[in-house]
Amino acid sequence: MPPHARASSDPADATTERSGGEGGGGGVQSVDRAISVLEILARTGGSSVTEVAAELGVHKSTASRLLAALEARGLVHHAADRGQYRLGFGILRLAHAIPGRLSVVTEARDEIRELARTVSETVNLAVLREGHAVNVGQEMGPSTVSTYDWIGSITPLHATASGKVLLAGLPSEDRARVLKEQGLRSYTARTVTSRKALERQLLDVAAQGYAATSEEFEIGLNSVAVPVHDHLGTVVAAISVSGPAFRFSDGTMEAVLEDLRATGERVSRRMGWVPVDGTAPRG
Repeated sequence: MPPHARASSDPADATTERSGGEGGGGGVQSVDRAISVLEILARTGGSSVTEVAAELGVHKSTASRLLAALEARGLVHHAADRGQYRLGFGILRLAHAIPGRLSVVTEARDEIRELARTVSETVNLAVLREGHAVNVGQEMGPSTVSTYDWIGSITPLHATASGKVLLAGLPSEDRARVLKEQGLRSYTARTVTSRKALERQLLDVAAQGYAATSEEFEIGLNSVAVPVHDHLGTVVAAISVSGPAFRFSDGTMEAVLEDLRATGERVSRRMGWVPVDGTAPRG
């Protein structure tokens, strides 16, 4: 157990101690720092008091008190032989209480609605079911004239942006099985029907974190999609923006990508995904 320290020379400590009490700014600051400690340990796999203090930018005694409090709750474990702190099993207890209560449809609803307002196109949420992409959420942008409801519709994985994101997120064995079962039917002259060409595309999708299609499933319809990850980093859904080809061109798709990525990341965070390297999730 780290020693409970002497008076600190860290000015922020004095602020925390003076403010005290519920609703004090110092209390909020302490909570924020404690969460930062957990994020540091999640990223590094283990750190010393000195390393934690350096990352937080606080005095070593402050980091020591934070770690001691987290250790008392079982959220942090002190490996005395190595002088390092790691995440404790208390984290698992908290984490296991979450997934069963999370619904990607619920968590994404407000986000895709806001995205549709921002990009003025149709936004869909799709999940993988029995070898197909199934649309489970949809929001129309203010300039969208089509009233077609895609919710509940089943679309091919290899010919849609959402489908390619979902395919790219599968383990290679599962992907091979799905493609063998479903085949690569041609829907338009632009549909990718070569397994080798599709696999190359999926490698790009996984690397860049998004997929785009131009009239591959339906003439006149273009789409771009990003993945949604859960607490394990698994791709559990795809969020897409689609629109008519005459308006939603390659350049337009590129223009909406930043907002689309940000939406995918926010929904992923709501599903429990935590970045370990400061980057956005990839397929």
